[in-house]
Amino acid sequence: MGSFSIWHWLIVLLVVVMIFGTKKLRNIGQDLGGAVKGFKDGIKTDETAAGKLEAVAGGQTIDAEVKDKAKS
Repeated sequence: MGSFSIWHWLIVLLVVVMIFGTKKLRNIGQDLGGAVKGFKDGIKTDETAAGKLEAVAGGQTIDAEVKDKAKS
């Protein structure tokens, strides 16, 4: 009941290829790779945007008070 050997994984891979076919698996791989690349680009964009915002603010915190106007 331990880990699977290489032969088990090869049989599983063979069954998956027989079920889905190589073209479908290649398309799934390309879609997954594109999604990961898009995610990484999004993270980089967020980091650079946060850096720009911090540079604009000069690292200062603005303390303010919000007053609520009640209608009479």
